[in-house]
Amino acid sequence: MGFLSVVRRWALRDKMPIREISRRTGLSRNTIRKYLRE
Repeated sequence: MGFLSVVRRWALRDKMPIREISRRTGLSRNTIRKYLRE
């Protein structure tokens, strides 16, 4: 669960674009979107 919380923090608190999160994690943008919907 630690990884999901980091992704959520980047997206919500740090206002990082999904594209940048995808670049940093190596995951697809659709996967990042799915994590943020959960």
